[in-house]
Amino acid sequence: MNVQSPTLRSVREDDAYPTRQRAEEKLLSREDPVLWSEWTEEAPISRDEAESYAEKGYLVRHGMFDEAEVRHLIDVSQDLRENGRKIRAEDLVTEPESQAVRTIFRLDEHSTLFDRVSRDERMAGVASFLLGDNVYLHQSRLNYKPGFSGKEFYWHSDFETWHAEDGMPRMRAVSASLLLTDNTSLNGPLMLIPGSQDVYVSTQGETPEDNHESSLKRQEVGVPSRATLKKLAAEAGIDHATGPAGTVIFFDCNTLHGSNGNITPMPRSNAFFVYNAVSNALTDPFAAPRPRPPYLANRGAPVPIRSIRGDLRKG
Repeated sequence: MNVQSPTLRSVREDDAYPTRQRAEEKLLSREDPVLWSEWTEEAPISRDEAESYAEKGYLVRHGMFDEAEVRHLIDVSQDLRENGRKIRAEDLVTEPESQAVRTIFRLDEHSTLFDRVSRDERMAGVASFLLGDNVYLHQSRLNYKPGFSGKEFYWHSDFETWHAEDGMPRMRAVSASLLLTDNTSLNGPLMLIPGSQDVYVSTQGETPEDNHESSLKRQEVGVPSRATLKKLAAEAGIDHATGPAGTVIFFDCNTLHGSNGNITPMPRSNAFFVYNAVSNALTDPFAAPRPRPPYLANRGAPVPIRSIRGDLRKG
């Protein structure tokens, strides 16, 4: 991919990834590693998996949880959605054209089971290896894409938003998407542009006040232009990550991704856990007037996760 070295002048001297400026969109070279740890025999993933993650910016892992654990996760996630009215309003996002639950934020606070999942060695342990540091939860959420009417999630880099609006300094975070339904090529699975983690899209246009209020339903600020998406997809293609319920997709914070709408009868739901390196704690936003609310970004002093082993159903 042809990219430029960072040349834009930032308002802040410590801004390695300027974005949302009045100047035209630019493609900048990533300044941080993708894989922060050296692979050894003690690593929680194989050498091939580590190399693939560094190259493509994502990793799909099957069979991490047994059938009984997966069934329990599915049951609890369905109960959370059906009882969405009991969840505080600020943690809920509904579909753009209906009151159907689209996202539940602060998942670890609303469910002891999902709090346990976030600290499981199979999740947090892999994240810690990928980031080469102790980790904490930057954000957690449950995403639903109902059959027939589930809306799309447009192409974006999570890091661009987390950097601009939350104040995440460096590309040292990873998302872990735990599939709670079978994700097929038809029902709106996660799509990714492999290799895009190495390219930072410095977008054009300033951040509006309270941008999160609209971006959570339809993101329009901080997203790559169609010309850039066409260029990157032409160079590297587009992958889609699928698998049965219980599959986990780890993807780098800067990997461009999105998903199509779901008009099949088959719903799609995933639990997301965003792990940030403790050394990468949030500062003031780099391109927004004020930080986003706490349910979108954990701004407290980072508390390292202590990984837990064992059956999820046993606490």
